[in-house]
Amino acid sequence: MDQEEARGAHPYEDRLRRVIQYIFDNPAGDLSLDALADVAAMSRFHWHRVHHAMTGETCAQAVRRIRAHRAACWLVQTDWPVTQVAARAGYANTDSFARVFQRHYGMTPAAFRAAGRPDPQSPILRQGVPQMYPFEIRDCAPQRLAALPHKGPYPEIGRAFQQVAAVFTAQNLWGHARGMVGVYYDSPADVPEPDLRSHAGVILVDGVSMPSDLEEVLLPGGRHAVLTLKGPYSGLQAAWDHMYCTGLPQSGETPADSPPFEIYLNDPSDTAPADLITEIHVPLAGA
Repeated sequence: MDQEEARGAHPYEDRLRRVIQYIFDNPAGDLSLDALADVAAMSRFHWHRVHHAMTGETCAQAVRRIRAHRAACWLVQTDWPVTQVAARAGYANTDSFARVFQRHYGMTPAAFRAAGRPDPQSPILRQGVPQMYPFEIRDCAPQRLAALPHKGPYPEIGRAFQQVAAVFTAQNLWGHARGMVGVYYDSPADVPEPDLRSHAGVILVDGVSMPSDLEEVLLPGGRHAVLTLKGPYSGLQAAWDHMYCTGLPQSGETPADSPPFEIYLNDPSDTAPADLITEIHVPLAGA
């Protein structure tokens, strides 16, 4: 089958996606090999081999990675005490949580929380405190995404990205990927969190058929306002505010009737939060 033909799902793809979703939704639950094999509906004697062959990581490594990811999000998105974050992420005590978290992110949970949050005493560009972001008007090519929808709080879109990644891994598609994108259709200021709509997707190279189980999302080309954030994802809201409050008005440009989106230029699984790079794209009218 060549790349122009429809790509069929790997026979075990559904099992892998169920397991990843289960880990994401139940980080404090029973995530033993036996429990995950039950979710996969496969013998434990075979499931750990299937998982490793499909993903390149063991079940235990997947559990540690997703637990750490959930904990990292909660540290910067909530005011929960570290003890509560540790318990929700499935750690028996804060000492074991701190050790595992530091191995994964290179800093303690407290330091990660401090690095991932703006200073609450001086974040407000609407009050005249300047915070500069690289901003430009750029001619962009159209992009085609293989994506899954997400409905709910935007910071929870990670669960959809996990599912997309599972499909790309199961169908051996990463060689045809050119970056990950989040498309956001609603304003959190106007739409209740449970009703927010978004897509989590991967840019496909030209000529590759849409993977089974994923939706095609087309992003328009033409002139875009592009703002670049270097730093943790917790700083994205301030960057979005800067785009709409300062960047666009000063440019004299008007947004087009197309949703804005974020392009993630590096991988949070192997990049320090301070080194993450995200581009915010707003398609422009008249492009």
